[in-house]
Amino acid sequence: MRELEVLAAEIRKNIEVADRIRDFTEATENHDVAILGKTPATALMMAAMIENYYTCLETLFLRISQSFENHLEEKRWHQTLLDRMTLQVPNIREQVISDRTRRELGELLKFRHFKRYYFEFEYDWDRIDFLLKKLKDIHPRVKEELTHFLDFLQAAAGES
Repeated sequence: MRELEVLAAEIRKNIEVADRIRDFTEATENHDVAILGKTPATALMMAAMIENYYTCLETLFLRISQSFENHLEEKRWHQTLLDRMTLQVPNIREQVISDRTRRELGELLKFRHFKRYYFEFEYDWDRIDFLLKKLKDIHPRVKEELTHFLDFLQAAAGES
């Protein structure tokens, strides 16, 4: 099925983008933050990368949802989308991410929402450090779970 092959290509592409964001975040933390210190400017840089990382994943989750469920209610759709990625839908699709991953990505979602709607320049470095740790810890698992889902898609595309 052509649509599944396109979705598989999008997953591979978004995994690469998420890798690059994670690598850039780590390099920035190890270089720029190490040199400049934990300032409002470096906090803003790190906050933007955390936001970009989650947005990269959410964009992919939205594409998966459109391919399989194709309906999200406007109210709280970001959280609903994340929750739906934990569902295994019999005869439709495999689970995309685990419940544990959903809970941890939920922290990034909350922060992304906060950053987008409550304009701040003075970020709490304790919170930034917490979110950076979440991002570093969760990335290998997200990548593994997306790769597992990619295997499912490739098998499904081969069957049709």
